[in-house]
Amino acid sequence: MKVRPLHPLLAVLCNFALLYLLYFLCRAVYVAEFWDIYSARWQQLDVWRLLWGGFRFDTAAICYTNIPYLLLALLPLSPTIRNSRAWHSATHALFIVTNTLALCLNLVDTVYSRYTGRRTTSSFFSEFADEGNLGDIFFTELLHHWYLVIIGFAFLAALFFLYRPIRPTRTHYLTLSLSTLLFALLGIVGIRGGLSYHRPLSLADANGYVNQAKEANIVLNTPFSLIRTIGKTTFTDPHYFPTNQLENLYNPIHNSDYSDYSDYSDSSHLSNKKNVVILILESFGEEYWGFFNHGNGYTPFLDSLAAHSLTFSHCYANGRKSIDALPSILSSIPMFVEPFILTQYANNDVSSIASCLGQQGYRTAFFHGADNASMGFRSYALSTGFQDYYGMDEYCADPRFGAQDDFDGYWAIWDEEFLQYFSLMLDSLSQPFLATLFTATSHHPFNIPQCYQDTFLGGNMPVYRTIQYTDHALRQFFRAACKMPWYDSTIFVITADHTNVGEREEYKTDLGLFRVPIILFDPSGQLPRGNSPAVMQQINIMPTLLNLLGYPHPYLAYGIDILNTPSHDSWAVSYTNGIYQYVTGDTLLHFDGQKVVGLYTLSADPLLKHNLLRPNSPQPDCHQLQAIIQSYMQRMINNQLVITSNTRTY
Repeated sequence: MKVRPLHPLLAVLCNFALLYLLYFLCRAVYVAEFWDIYSARWQQLDVWRLLWGGFRFDTAAICYTNIPYLLLALLPLSPTIRNSRAWHSATHALFIVTNTLALCLNLVDTVYSRYTGRRTTSSFFSEFADEGNLGDIFFTELLHHWYLVIIGFAFLAALFFLYRPIRPTRTHYLTLSLSTLLFALLGIVGIRGGLSYHRPLSLADANGYVNQAKEANIVLNTPFSLIRTIGKTTFTDPHYFPTNQLENLYNPIHNSDYSDYSDYSDSSHLSNKKNVVILILESFGEEYWGFFNHGNGYTPFLDSLAAHSLTFSHCYANGRKSIDALPSILSSIPMFVEPFILTQYANNDVSSIASCLGQQGYRTAFFHGADNASMGFRSYALSTGFQDYYGMDEYCADPRFGAQDDFDGYWAIWDEEFLQYFSLMLDSLSQPFLATLFTATSHHPFNIPQCYQDTFLGGNMPVYRTIQYTDHALRQFFRAACKMPWYDSTIFVITADHTNVGEREEYKTDLGLFRVPIILFDPSGQLPRGNSPAVMQQINIMPTLLNLLGYPHPYLAYGIDILNTPSHDSWAVSYTNGIYQYVTGDTLLHFDGQKVVGLYTLSADPLLKHNLLRPNSPQPDCHQLQAIIQSYMQRMINNQLVITSNTRTY
């Protein structure tokens, strides 16, 4: 079918109209894919306002990505160039290639953002820079989401066949110059989001069109999210309070009675030299545990262990990615805006529970069964004080195990084999020791060994059978560990890096997407057991353990010692799509950096359907949250995350 060429200005307008339609269809596909999450609150959304917000963000993305096409199409080049077949072919090809890539990014994020809870940003490229298996994962997902592949080819066909070519023209320098100027002005307005905006649209602006942070993903599109986060300064000081007031509201420095900095290596000051084992379980959201869900779960062994441990009724991760978990759990640093180890502040001096205990004579080791360069775990562990790192290289070099025969084909050594390796290596460490292990099998694409295909059948979600398998692997680990001489003098901390896909509505809310278990198990029985009403979070693990062990020096941690903090003073913080979430007691606050935009009572409204904040109601007190944010930003910017002899301890 021959398409009639149009005047340059009219052709560009028609082609842009086609792009708006395709971006709208991408958004419709996104909503359909996530309907299980959005359906419960869909009637409460102002759909017209949502569409208007989507139009503005689509306009910005289309303007950003089509600058080369516009220049080629409208610049007043000589008639010889503009009327040549090569120029028309180049213009057509540039339009198709650029926009096919943009539309495919939207479709890919329809899958990927289910695991991250947000649209993909430029930090993705740093996060997976050292992974060599992404091609296998990508093609596996193509098979699982074949319908998205068909939609992608349909979009490509639409771009190819519905593209309106530009009619050959004579000189018309004035017309083309005016058209170029017009589109330049319109592009600036589109990128800024309108005439009234004094700055370009940002990701956080999407929250103004929806009721909850997770719904901002509907308004956003992936090309915009990627472009707007390239090379951006991640952290800025909000200047909520003057310094003296900030110190009174919140101080991340934990003091002890011992204040002499001259001898950090003197292990005689540590009052309780128990071993510490921290198990970080890939994707083990609270939803999967029967212990926390009236017996409805996939973790029979961990449920039995939790019954003899200290557990918490309200427990949260401080991020949604694996790279958020290590700073939170090991260094008591939450994720705000972007994972700081992927920002320009990644080389800041950072301490950890390993560096603190290493100074007290502990042997410290980190275990992860993936490639040694995977996720940057090795770099982070060694830079924060872990003395030894054991990954796939070390496992494969051990003749007692099956080397590459135990590789799952995608990410790492199977959990069962690597946990057995872990137990034997713990037996070789001098006591006292701190050892951290990060499991891997319950990661997407959720495969289990062939020998267990008929044993662990899971349920409606593919992740369930990997949860069953890793629970079994942990049973085997503890069965071996309990025979070791170090077992009774060890404190075990078990948590997850983040949540994953699920079914229950209470785990699909903005807050539910951060609900992970944290249990403290002491075989000797010296640690309290039972379920605590306190609000627990990953950043509390480091200060809780250091205080429990009697660590005698000041240290920096954004969390609290949960064992010595009254339940009513406990809190948790997280960040999602431009919104800070702050839980205290039975209350959840949503704060956009300038004002409180959401107020919920968790016991009465677990699905977060009823925002108690009215347009004219007074702002709730969020001074402590503001102080936490300001302290975090200032210390990140000024590289003040460790305690030295010159550090003020207030």
